[in-house]
Amino acid sequence: MNRKLKVLYDPEADILYLIMREGSIKDTVEAYDDVLIEIAEDRNVAGIEIWNASKNLLKPIAKVLSTKIKKSLEATTRQ
Repeated sequence: MNRKLKVLYDPEADILYLIMREGSIKDTVEAYDDVLIEIAEDRNVAGIEIWNASKNLLKPIAKVLSTKIKKSLEATTRQ
């Protein structure tokens, strides 16, 4: 079975959607604050919604990346 992950971002609502499969959703479970897991009829994960994505996901990723880039640049200048 060849499934493709779809990633969608709604900048107005600031929600990042990770869609694993299309179809009916049987249930939605709140995994963490602002993280919802959508469960399909066959009880597999159909999708993940991350609310306040810029705060909960994008900013932490940017912080980690900037730290790694800074360390890499410092290592390069020491050589």
